[in-house]
Amino acid sequence: MKSSEPLCIRVSDKIKCIKCSSFSVIKNGKTKNQKQQYYCKSCGKRFIEFYSYKAYALEINSQIVTFIKEGLGVRSIARILKISTTTLLKRIVSIASLIKTPQISIGGKYEVDELCTYLGNKNNRIWIVYALHKCSKKVVSFNIGKRTNKTISKVIDFLKLSNAKKIFTDRLQNYRSLIENHIHSVKRYGTNHIERKNLTLRTHLKRLNRKTICFGRSLIITFAVLKIYFWF
Repeated sequence: MKSSEPLCIRVSDKIKCIKCSSFSVIKNGKTKNQKQQYYCKSCGKRFIEFYSYKAYALEINSQIVTFIKEGLGVRSIARILKISTTTLLKRIVSIASLIKTPQISIGGKYEVDELCTYLGNKNNRIWIVYALHKCSKKVVSFNIGKRTNKTISKVIDFLKLSNAKKIFTDRLQNYRSLIENHIHSVKRYGTNHIERKNLTLRTHLKRLNRKTICFGRSLIITFAVLKIYFWF
């Protein structure tokens, strides 16, 4: 019967685990390109001492987040970090999957607006609907889709669950059927903060720039990028 323990050569007294920093490390064969592989007896992680591919660097995720927030596109980030675009896209989705929707206070005041962009090609127009807390200026919820009640209602329903005291919007008719009159407000300067946020988004995120060849190719990646930008 084969043992579940990895095949060992000897215990290393110099190499420490890159995950838990333990010195309980043993040699564990070689990779396809003949690099020595190690196994940590403490945490069970396999690793090699030196990775030639930049995507394995420990700080790579934090660099991806920084570049996204600075407005670089996917191909630009891949060139700077010297990793493939496929690997980068997987990392972006992975990072976004760990981010949770922020908790919001009860009885707050919010501004809601829509931001137009494109997905796949310049003939496919989509809308980013999101809510901004009027005092903290933080984005609390967003959704992506067509400019319909189905897309907008996901954001509005989230605000209703927090017993929003007031929701400020523009004059789009969809809001009148989704928000009760006593908490809905359509007035001059009521959405000043979120309109300014729209400008910030278009400035910081290349895929949202106006009059450019840049636009999102994937709904999943666009959603992940916005999640990182808003909440990381």
